[in-house]
Amino acid sequence: MTLLRSYLGNTLRSARVAQGRTLRDVAKSARVSLGYLSEVERGQKEASSELINAICFALDLDLSTLLLDVVTQVKSHETPALTVVGDAA
Repeated sequence: MTLLRSYLGNTLRSARVAQGRTLRDVAKSARVSLGYLSEVERGQKEASSELINAICFALDLDLSTLLLDVVTQVKSHETPALTVVGDAA
């Protein structure tokens, strides 16, 4: 099972790399330590909504775009939920 923070980190890293930016550059712009940003990108730390917003701002990335990319990743890796037939009551 992959955690949401891993999908979020992968998406943030992909956006940063696509822009040709370094961890140091984005960390400075987002006002977060380089080590912490690295841990967020690797899915090792849960980022607060404030931190996610700061990183998005530093990457000039809309939060909605980030979340849509994460949803797409999650959907592509999910196993279909079991369908319950009949009345659950």
